[in-house]
Amino acid sequence: MNSEDIWRLTAQDLAKATTHGDITAEEATKASIDRMREVNPVLNAVVVDLSEQALERARQLDIDRANGKNSGILHGLPVTIKINVDQAGCPTSNGIPALQTDIANVDAPVVRNLQNAGAVVIGRTNTSEFSFRADTDNPLHGRTHNPWGKHVSAGGSSGGAASAVMAGIGSLGHGNDIGGSLRFPASANGAVTIKPGLGRVPAWNPSQKDERGMLAQSMSVQGLLTRSAADLELAMPAIINSDPRDPFHVPLPYRMAPKLTKSRVAFCKETPGFDTHPEVYKALNTAADALRDAGYDVQEIHLPFLQETGEIAYRALMGEVAELMGPDIRANGSDTIQAIFDEYYRQFQPFKGTELLQMMAKRTYYAREWCLFMQEYPLVLSPFLPQPFFAPGRDEEGPAGVHEVLGSALWSYSINFIGLPAGNIPTQLSKLERGIQPINVQIIGQRWREDAVVDAMISIEDRVGTMAQNLWSLMQSN
Repeated sequence: MNSEDIWRLTAQDLAKATTHGDITAEEATKASIDRMREVNPVLNAVVVDLSEQALERARQLDIDRANGKNSGILHGLPVTIKINVDQAGCPTSNGIPALQTDIANVDAPVVRNLQNAGAVVIGRTNTSEFSFRADTDNPLHGRTHNPWGKHVSAGGSSGGAASAVMAGIGSLGHGNDIGGSLRFPASANGAVTIKPGLGRVPAWNPSQKDERGMLAQSMSVQGLLTRSAADLELAMPAIINSDPRDPFHVPLPYRMAPKLTKSRVAFCKETPGFDTHPEVYKALNTAADALRDAGYDVQEIHLPFLQETGEIAYRALMGEVAELMGPDIRANGSDTIQAIFDEYYRQFQPFKGTELLQMMAKRTYYAREWCLFMQEYPLVLSPFLPQPFFAPGRDEEGPAGVHEVLGSALWSYSINFIGLPAGNIPTQLSKLERGIQPINVQIIGQRWREDAVVDAMISIEDRVGTMAQNLWSLMQSN
């Protein structure tokens, strides 16, 4: 098998080959590095190249395997890590020039878990400035481009991870999500992801100087971006392993119960206050039909408390951010990020003082309402955004831009607020006036049921396929 064939393999197929010895870890790693050198100069997805140390690690993994050492479930799989998470020997820059010399001494839990499972880190991927935009650009490393073309943003803040994995740079891309930072780039690039629920994946940055705010702790999660839902099924058990440095991690197995193929699914088509684009309806209907064909009971439902959940969520988060991150953004942020945050504060007026504490307390009320609803409907199929993904820099275009990018993302940050898992998968490849781009939908699951969300996405994928082959053909033709 030549190098080009290897980087095209799914994570599942590559893991089978490396653990059985059909492909060496070095061959798998070199194939992804070769692909990175081919396409990354145009994409700017990987901004820290770790090729040399990756090949050394891969060779050691091959030696260990030859000596009878047990391979992890991700043995030899090339992966990328987002630059806002600690990896020993690398700066945790978060897209901020002031942090570019802050070198981590210890791996964060998610990095440790991936490497303990046998993964090989080939590079670190770009993020938004302060990892707080739905578009990936920063003054330290510049803009990451979408492999579908420069007419569509790569999404954010894990845009580098999604752009890389969809272009064939690595089998898995690490990212994280406080208000949509896994699902925005998945939607933009046609990748697949799941935002894990609260407490599922251990998280902590050893280099951090202060503890994060309570909402940041309860809304932010670590996860993966992949080319297929089946690859999540492979990799999720590796990253949920406990780490004592996260005292609130919940040590539960990934597979919580038998597959829910007869489950009821609440099918929600609309986003309150926004028109839904015809191509988004097509994507939603395709997903619904696929689930019905797989045996799910899909019923159109109106979810009355979505808008209130989302608006309270982001106003509360902005209240915490204004107090705890605000001074750092003013001191070290670019003019662009400061202008965007000013607009965030206007459109999502931050709660303050007693009202902020009351709204943080009311988070439990909204979580309870959702959990009670999901006793009847264990899965929810919804839009992620009501419109096709936006153009690069849209959130820099004043009130209308921020309203389209973030204001319309009620189905995103509401789920972070209540701590439920939410998957994101492409079901439509649309030819729009500005160019070709994928359309993704979202599947929300019950607490601790990431497995059920991934099962549903696999059922959809079995019918509609994945986006990678279409993308690679387009990239080759261009």
